[in-house]
Amino acid sequence: MKDIAARELKGHNILAVERFWDSTFWMIEFTVLRPTAYGEPGDEMRLFLTEDGYQSALQSQQRREIKIKRYAHVIEGHILDFKPKKHRRS
Repeated sequence: MKDIAARELKGHNILAVERFWDSTFWMIEFTVLRPTAYGEPGDEMRLFLTEDGYQSALQSQQRREIKIKRYAHVIEGHILDFKPKKHRRS
């Protein structure tokens, strides 16, 4: 199975105008699990979102409608990937 980043995604293109809007703060890549406004089961999507749009996507994930595979903060069109913090053991 290919990595989600290597596949063609539905939704916004990586250079979509939405990426550069002042109100855009998030990029998410996700798989649709149940039919929703986002798409049909199995669709893999990328969206650039406002804070409200991101919160709606998180709620959709809690309802198990989508599964977010990757998310990043967007600042002035720059995509800044979040990396999980590594916990140090003593």
